[in-house]
Amino acid sequence: MRRLPFTFALALLVFSAGSQPLAAWGDANHQLVARLALASLPADFPAWARRPEQADRLGQLANVPDRWRNVDPWLRQAGGSWSDHFIDIEFLTLAGMEPRAVPSLRYDFIVQYTAARMLHADRFPPLNAAKNSDHTQQWPGFVPWAMAEYYHKLRSAFAYLRAYQDLDGTPTEIDQAQRDAIYSMGVLAHYIGDCAQPLHTTMHHDGWVGENPHGFTTRPGFHSWIDSGLAAKAGIGYGDLGPRVKPVTPHALTPGADGRDPFFIVAMEYILAQHAMVEPLYRLEKAGALGNGPQPVAPEGRAFVEAQLLKGAEMLARCWLTAWQTAPVDSYLRTQLAKRRAPATP
Repeated sequence: MRRLPFTFALALLVFSAGSQPLAAWGDANHQLVARLALASLPADFPAWARRPEQADRLGQLANVPDRWRNVDPWLRQAGGSWSDHFIDIEFLTLAGMEPRAVPSLRYDFIVQYTAARMLHADRFPPLNAAKNSDHTQQWPGFVPWAMAEYYHKLRSAFAYLRAYQDLDGTPTEIDQAQRDAIYSMGVLAHYIGDCAQPLHTTMHHDGWVGENPHGFTTRPGFHSWIDSGLAAKAGIGYGDLGPRVKPVTPHALTPGADGRDPFFIVAMEYILAQHAMVEPLYRLEKAGALGNGPQPVAPEGRAFVEAQLLKGAEMLARCWLTAWQTAPVDSYLRTQLAKRRAPATP
């Protein structure tokens, strides 16, 4: 096995022992992605979901997973856990795994990654037990699985909403089912939005680590500046980006011969496309285009962030639309509702 150069391994050790990715986009930009996505939905998407008041609700929900992990340390491995907000694509490569071929089921991936990491243990630095109380350092991150899981929860919500609508559900049942769907739409928005921020796809999440032939910044704080500082300084908001959204089309989900979830494959392709933007983002920082310090945000820096926000919104809207159009049939609920409305036998 080829060993990593000492300087690269040392930098990886610092990365593992130190910080983890921060909250992508900050509150305002997570809300912005959700609002832009809502505006991108075509006219035939359910009208109840496109009402103006839903924009505020979705914006609030798009930040909920950050609230989970910010408050209770016991949630760092459960629910919206810390490692559900990112994936370090480089760690898959270090383990000898092809990102486009990883299992779409979370626990299948965990088993395979564990074996691959053990096989290539010489490529990874030792864990720092003193800074790994939540036992997350050994994982590359699970955001594509979080995306897929909430996408399918949304499909389920749409399925039982339709059952209530078709089979004489009460107004309260229909209202509550709509609220459930909005909840899943909002939480899914968080994870889609996270990965529109390229630093959530890389181990170089807060300054470059390891070999650095291009002399990219290594300073902590780069991540938080891209999350929210840049957009605030440049004044990027809905007024700028809203007019640029267009009605989206659903994802073309084609089952693969390997049996993996076709939506997971789409999610991973989206993540890899944003991962390809990591070096261009660092190059903009090096060129002084991102408004760090006293200099203004250059047009090319502003354009980069605007493009990423719009990519996230487009991906999110397409996910919402695809979930609506491909929602399965909730056979169990439909059977129960049919029995309920059947005339009682004398």
